[in-house]
Amino acid sequence: MPDFERLSEVRARRPLIHCISNIVTANDCANAALAIGASPIMAQAPEEMEDISRASDAEVLNTGTPDAQKFDAALICARIAAEDGRPVVLDPVGVGASPWRLRRVRELLEIPARGIVRVNLSEARALLSLSGREQGVDSPESSTPAERADTARALAAALGRSVLLTGPEDVAAGPEGAAFVLRGGSPLMAYVTGTGCMLSVLCGVFAAVEPDMTAAAALASAFWKLCAERADAAAARLGPGSFRAALLDAAYAIDAAGFAAGAEIETI
Repeated sequence: MPDFERLSEVRARRPLIHCISNIVTANDCANAALAIGASPIMAQAPEEMEDISRASDAEVLNTGTPDAQKFDAALICARIAAEDGRPVVLDPVGVGASPWRLRRVRELLEIPARGIVRVNLSEARALLSLSGREQGVDSPESSTPAERADTARALAAALGRSVLLTGPEDVAAGPEGAAFVLRGGSPLMAYVTGTGCMLSVLCGVFAAVEPDMTAAAALASAFWKLCAERADAAAARLGPGSFRAALLDAAYAIDAAGFAAGAEIETI
């Protein structure tokens, strides 16, 4: 079972998390890192990527709203982190939206970095070269829990790194076969753009203090689902605006004991 005390370690160490984010969600991603107790830096100029990467405790590379310069910067970060043995979280947003985006994401995946790939079902199937439909950057496909677990395990084995497949329940799977299912959350998550991007940042936060990348992914997912449950209760279903603010409040307020008591993690 993942170690819930890693949350206390985050707040004691305040790891520096470098995020190449997208223009839609950068502010929320930075605030999510701050709320949990980490320190974000959102730099993305290729000219400074080597220096920024070497100073950071983890990289979070998000391919939403991409351009060639952003991919070039991400490649530099991934290479430097791989050389230094630091974790890289890749969020291949909308990877199946175009052949160009898929090709550039595959370039990133060719770098043998230690880390986590955070995907929805359509993105996972695109990376596995299976049939899938993209709806913007969202996944409109339905599947059974068993199919989702099989897809997560297959992608982890194919990529040789841990995978967090998100959806009605999340699945964290490692290339060595370990896997967890994470339950909970709130239906209001679907009405706030960027909750997946924020989850990817939380993966980076936990990866900075947890050497086991599959456990780090499971901790991030379980924490975010617990935040969503508390935000849902606090916002009393007033709507997505209140819920969005309450998510950050929950991330700030939950301690390790509350995390351990409320997390819904099952080994599969």
